[in-house]
Amino acid sequence: MSETSRKLTTIFCADVQDYTRLMGKDEEGTLSTLRRYRDAMKRLIEAHGGRVINTWGDGVFAEFPSVVEAVRAAIDTQNELAGYNAVINPDKQMLFRIGLNLGDVIADGDDLYGDGVNIAARLQSRAAPGGIVISNTVYDQVRNKVAVGFDFLGQLDVKNIEGGVPSYAVRIGGVQVVDTTADYHSAPKPAPARAPEPVAQEPALQDWRRSYAAPLVVCIGLAILNGLTWHGEFWAKWPILAILWVATFRYVRSNKQIDMAIAGLVITGIGLVTINLFAWQGTPWAIWPLFGLAIAAALRWVRRPRSGM
Repeated sequence: MSETSRKLTTIFCADVQDYTRLMGKDEEGTLSTLRRYRDAMKRLIEAHGGRVINTWGDGVFAEFPSVVEAVRAAIDTQNELAGYNAVINPDKQMLFRIGLNLGDVIADGDDLYGDGVNIAARLQSRAAPGGIVISNTVYDQVRNKVAVGFDFLGQLDVKNIEGGVPSYAVRIGGVQVVDTTADYHSAPKPAPARAPEPVAQEPALQDWRRSYAAPLVVCIGLAILNGLTWHGEFWAKWPILAILWVATFRYVRSNKQIDMAIAGLVITGIGLVTINLFAWQGTPWAIWPLFGLAIAAALRWVRRPRSGM
């Protein structure tokens, strides 16, 4: 028998709105759509460092060691699935509700149990179709770390939790997605927690400055130095090209939704073409390695896991 232990983790719980109605209309089509959407969700969860624990019925149950990455995964999931839904008949659209909770749970092998799990499931059931509801424990960790707003919903009644759980709706794309029929009640808890846009975006702006401002300043400085010491040659183009190449790879690596392999081939191809132009001697030699890179990128594209429509 497996041993049990306790740990603090972030629980991600998702479920399909009106799944029974969708199955009643088209069982095979609904099941096919569910598989595609689950594949997309699994990919995004794993891209943010999470682990899918179970996919019972029409639900998805996962955990994350990082609260911030859990929220980002939930936001990316709803945004990507909204794109899928936008191109199909409204009657066949599959809308997920997502609940997130940070809590202490019991780990039994690969399974998780306890109030921390139950709260996440309860939050999910109270989210609006296409929406995300988080507990106060999640909110306290992410309110100044993700570029979205939050709306305090009040206390959500949860079995075995006296006084309920303070809950927040996540603003996806600046739009509040809330289930107005949910059984929340007001309480003298935190004041309404709508995060002002400048505050919500400040961490992202700081990350951009820290990651890319320095390379940009160096490139500008090299160009100015080249101009001040001009002797008929633009020698600064080589170090500037190298800096931009490294910065581009860094950006691609930080973006979880970009296929690193394909992006690397594209960036390399652009770099080779640029080098060929900078060192032009009448021969377009870059066309041959570019052709090889294009074949490699195409093979990667057709072989990668498909999760879209």
